[in-house]
Amino acid sequence: MAAGRMSPIRPGFTGAGLDRADRLRLDEARLDALAASASARLLRLAALDPVLDGDGRLCWDPMTERVAETGLIFLGLDGERPLFAPIASADPGQRAWSVFHILAAMAPADAALWGGARSLIGWHNRHLFCGRCGTGTDAFRAGWGRRCGGCGLEHFPRIDPVVIMLAEHGGRVLLGRQPGYPPRRFSALAGFVEPGESIEEAVARELGEEAGLEVGDVRYVASQPWPFPGQLMIACFARARDDRLTIDRDELEAAMWVDRADVLAALAGDPEAPFLAPPPFAIAHSLLVHWAQAAEPLAAGATRL
Repeated sequence: MAAGRMSPIRPGFTGAGLDRADRLRLDEARLDALAASASARLLRLAALDPVLDGDGRLCWDPMTERVAETGLIFLGLDGERPLFAPIASADPGQRAWSVFHILAAMAPADAALWGGARSLIGWHNRHLFCGRCGTGTDAFRAGWGRRCGGCGLEHFPRIDPVVIMLAEHGGRVLLGRQPGYPPRRFSALAGFVEPGESIEEAVARELGEEAGLEVGDVRYVASQPWPFPGQLMIACFARARDDRLTIDRDELEAAMWVDRADVLAALAGDPEAPFLAPPPFAIAHSLLVHWAQAAEPLAAGATRL
């Protein structure tokens, strides 16, 4: 690959290729007809986790196999085939690390479909009651909203913006480790965007809070929906003024600077690499690939914010 030329970034949980058909979400007659059609399919889940067939693809059941559930989400149209997911009762805080090994083997489009469904199901389970008056809510708009039975307030799915970033200095990037990570795992630093804050301000604040770095030249790279439970990961690069670290031990167990050879070794799964790379479906992995492929990462292929 020529210097400075990089493969397009295709983060995990993207590329479902589905017509979301927003135009149909309030057409109850049309939705009923779609659900009753012979081609309609219902996503099979184990709690919130995907169920795969013998070929490693998502399992879809005919709508005639429906069991009692609290409602349906119309995911959209796969060509002419309508796809639905159940609004199943589930622990909205469930974060099953065990599902990560399944995701690593899933087709990208399947992971995207399941990820969107998981986020929506989790949102429904967190919004069973109105935040204004406390009355129970009911699903409407084909599962893309909930309406309060008391005051009538309408609630819609939300995502939380999170910046995830690589600070660079002297041909190295900063990685951090949280206590809950698997052994040797290091990843990009990340944090929620706060009210009244821009993306670039959030990047600078988080790197300052967690690592004591002063940064500038913040550049957007790509984004990713993250269904644990429902974030939008906004991946960026930033240039650090120096490499001196002051680690917030409440946030990070450790942090270290790594060079391109270290990153390439980790991405290749080299057991002698100084760290274990994030899994391929995580945008931190995409960030590291993007950085390692670029001769000058902050000048090639990224958009200045």
